[in-house]
Amino acid sequence: MSSATKPTPPPGRLRSLIGGSIGNLVEWYDWYVYSAFALYFAKSFFPKGDSTAQLLNVAAVFAVGFLMRPLGGWLLGWYADRHGRRAALTVSVLMMCAGSLLIALTPSYATIGVAAPVLLVVARLLQGLSVGGEYAASATYMSEIAGAKRRGFIASFQYVTLIAGQLVALGVLLVLQATMSEPDLEHWGWRVPFAVGALCAVVAMFLRRGILETDSFRAIPLAERRGSVRALLAYPRELLFVLGLGMGGSLAFYTFTTYVQKFLVNTAGWTKPAATQLSTLTLVAFMLLQPLFGALSDRVGRRPLLITFGALGVVGTVPVMGALAGVQDFWTAFLLVMAALTVLSCYTSIAGVFKAELFPANVRALGVGLPYAIGVSLFGGTAEYIALWLKSIGHESWFYWYVTACIGVALTVALVMPDPRKHSRIV
Repeated sequence: MSSATKPTPPPGRLRSLIGGSIGNLVEWYDWYVYSAFALYFAKSFFPKGDSTAQLLNVAAVFAVGFLMRPLGGWLLGWYADRHGRRAALTVSVLMMCAGSLLIALTPSYATIGVAAPVLLVVARLLQGLSVGGEYAASATYMSEIAGAKRRGFIASFQYVTLIAGQLVALGVLLVLQATMSEPDLEHWGWRVPFAVGALCAVVAMFLRRGILETDSFRAIPLAERRGSVRALLAYPRELLFVLGLGMGGSLAFYTFTTYVQKFLVNTAGWTKPAATQLSTLTLVAFMLLQPLFGALSDRVGRRPLLITFGALGVVGTVPVMGALAGVQDFWTAFLLVMAALTVLSCYTSIAGVFKAELFPANVRALGVGLPYAIGVSLFGGTAEYIALWLKSIGHESWFYWYVTACIGVALTVALVMPDPRKHSRIV
C-alpha cells in the first residue's frame, strides 16, 4: 500500500475530528447568531411596522441567505471533491467570517437608509454560500474520517457541534440580556456577538489548516477528482432520497430549534428572556441525544431511525404545536419541545452520515451538499417566513399542517430507500 492510501492513524484521526468539529461549531454559531438576536436588531434595519412585520422582514432576509445554500453546496461540494475536504472546510469558514464582520459593522437604517438592509442581505448571501459548503464538506469529512463500526456515532458529532454553535449563540444572548438593558441591546449590543463570531472564525480557519485529509479522498485517482454535476446525475435515486428526507428533516429542525423561540414570544405571549432560557435548555438536551441515536444507528441501521422520525413526526407535529401555542407553564413547554426534538434526533443524528454513504467518493461532497441545500433552502430556510406570514393573515395553524405534510414526504422516502449502513459506499 502506498503512503498516499495508508489508513489515518488513530491519534491523527482524533486530532482531525476535534479540529473539524471546532470549526463546525464556529460556523454554526455565526449562522445562528442572526436568528438568536433578530428580536433585538429588527428595528435597526426595518424600523417601520409592528413587531410581527419587523420579524417578517428579518425572516425574509434569513430565507434569502438560505437561497444561496444550493450555490454554496454546489461550489464548495465541487471544490471538496476536486481539491480535498480540508481545503473546502477552510474556505467555508473564511467566508462566514467575512459575513459576520459585515453585519457587525453595518450602520443602522437611521444612519444610511435603505443601504442598511441591502448590506444585511449581502452579508447573509455570503454566509449562505459558506454554510451551504460547510454542510457538504463537514458531513463528508466526519463520515470519512470515522471507522465503519462507529461511523454513525462519530458522524453524529456534526450535529453536536452544529447545535453547540446554536447554544453558544443563545448563551451569548443570555449573558447580554443579563448585563445590558433592552434599549442598549437594541441600539448597539446586538453587534457584539457578530464581532465575536468573526474573530472566532479566523481562529477556526487556522485550526482547520492543520487537520489531515481523509483517506477516501486521497484514494481517488487524480483523473477522477472532478466533482461534476454531470457525474452526480448518474445517481438520480440517491439525489431524490437526500432531497426528500432533507425537505422534512430541515423544516422540522428549524421549526423546533429556531422558530420556536419566536413562536413562544409572538404567539404564546412569553417574555424574550423566558423563551431564550427554554430554547437553551432544550437545545442542551437535544445536543446530548445526538451521539446516543448515532450509536443506535450503528446497531440497528439508519433506515429504522428515519422511519421512526417520519412516522412520529406525522402523528405528533400538529398536537405539539397546538399545545405550545397556548402553554404558559415553563416545564410543560419544555416537555412538549423535548418530545419533538427527541423524535427529530432520529433524523439529525444520522443526517450527515446516511447522505455520505449513498455516494462514491469522487462525487460525495457534491452529492451530500447540493440536493440537501436545495431542500433546506426551499423548506428549512423559509420556515419562519411562512409561519409568520400565515400568522399575519390569521391562519397560523396552517403552518402546523405544512410541517406535517413535509415530514410525510420524508417518511415516504424512508420507507422505499435501502438502508445506507448496509449498502455504504464509504470504504
